[in-house]
Amino acid sequence: MTGANLLEIEALNVVVGAKPIIRNLSLEVRAGEILGLVGGSGSGKSMTALAIMRLLPAAAAAAGAVRLRGEALGDKSELQMRAIRGRDIGMVFQEPMTALNPLMRIGDQVAETLRLHRSLSVLEARARARATLDMVGLSSEQGELGRLPYELSGGQRQRVAIAMAVIMAPPLLIADEPTTALDVITQAQVLQLLKDLARSRGMGLILVSHDLAVIAQLADRVAVMQEGQIVEQGATAQVLRHSHHPYTAALLSAATLQPRRSVMHKAGAPAVLQACSIVHEYPRNRRSLWHAAPPLRAVDGVSLAVHAGETVGLVGESGSGKSSLLKVILALERSSAGRVMLLGDDFSSAKGAKLRRLRRAIQAVFQDPYGSFDPRWPIERLIAEPFFLLDSPPVGGERRRKVGAMLEQVGLSASDGTRFPHEFSGGERQRIAIARAMITEPQVIAFDEAVSALDVLLRDQILALLAELKDRLKVAYLFVSHDLHVIRAMADRVYVMQQGRMVEEGPTEELFASPRHAYTRALIAATPAVLQT
Repeated sequence: MTGANLLEIEALNVVVGAKPIIRNLSLEVRAGEILGLVGGSGSGKSMTALAIMRLLPAAAAAAGAVRLRGEALGDKSELQMRAIRGRDIGMVFQEPMTALNPLMRIGDQVAETLRLHRSLSVLEARARARATLDMVGLSSEQGELGRLPYELSGGQRQRVAIAMAVIMAPPLLIADEPTTALDVITQAQVLQLLKDLARSRGMGLILVSHDLAVIAQLADRVAVMQEGQIVEQGATAQVLRHSHHPYTAALLSAATLQPRRSVMHKAGAPAVLQACSIVHEYPRNRRSLWHAAPPLRAVDGVSLAVHAGETVGLVGESGSGKSSLLKVILALERSSAGRVMLLGDDFSSAKGAKLRRLRRAIQAVFQDPYGSFDPRWPIERLIAEPFFLLDSPPVGGERRRKVGAMLEQVGLSASDGTRFPHEFSGGERQRIAIARAMITEPQVIAFDEAVSALDVLLRDQILALLAELKDRLKVAYLFVSHDLHVIRAMADRVYVMQQGRMVEEGPTEELFASPRHAYTRALIAATPAVLQT
């Protein structure tokens, strides 16, 4: 049940310099209500959340009214707002690893909020921290108070961030893209946790997300933002089933991915990439002076194949071994056993000129292109970087011509080569990463969560681009993703990994329609779906 208005925003405007970011925004959140704030990148969702918290960038100026339980927040001093943050408004950020102090133990980080707002002893605060971590599903074994953030999985770190935000039992919680980087099973657990907290505590929850499926699963009401304005709002089912604004309709259409499988893949095509009985182990920290700790076996006897012109999907939850297997396939790490065959040659043991020749046949596109770019390099140099793998790399005008042609193939302009990474949007940077992967004309491209951080409109554009490039350039794809919607739309075949082992493999539609393994069924069941008309 929802109660009276907890939060009221009236005619909020935010400008950065002369540029309007939020325009005449008004909304309210009732106690115990979950409001979904949805829109594409740059729509103003996160800036709205920061405006509520009074955490806008220094260059931003805000006007309008924000009232929490009838009390105007715009009139508060920074000292007063510090008392309100954490106590009255909690916030869960998108990337917990950047929100958590990497040098501070998780028990101390969760207890810190309490000690800032209340006069508690260290022991009392740690006891409350332990109870709160238990409440958010981190048992004493998983969420040992002395552990550091890097020792936790992504889902566990997100639970720590939630514990920090709710330990003071604030009446309002803002969650900004809290599940974007999580696999479907962990995502379902975190969303259920947020829902339970809102219902059990009568807490208002603003869920900021670009994922309409998440909003459909959790929110009581939804507000759709475009270019800093709310263009449509109402009960979630009503808005998603009977949208009135063209932008809402475009979001819904993009969220319901249509199959984009290859038209060139043929049964019986030769394998261009094979992983054969791969075993990959990592050393553990020694806990005894007399006995070495047994290694962690991240990949346990895994095999897969990618055929010419084929798109293969690799799925599994966090910790299943997908990323470890991909590092071995890309020859970034050496396996403990097994081998990788690329174009019929042993890639895993190749050295010198042979390794360089084979490396240009397989390229990768990563989740965060900005993190894989040198920010000091212009785009032309970034895209041309893989040319060093060629025996006779192009130079001068020929090099610029090839880079410009590739930029145009991915939907950008040849003149963009003189610009720098920070001058592009997230979707444009992903296009640049694709251009860099394509520049050596590889036979295989591996995509590691390459569209998981994009909103549904950008995701749809990038997937359409990849499908078109694949058929035109006759390249095979290996898609590593936790997003089963993307895998179902793109892949011809799917492999499913659990705890380092391959538990199921088969043609995409057959696997989704009749999954044989219980784990595959659990993954499919945990995948949220947008309401259909």
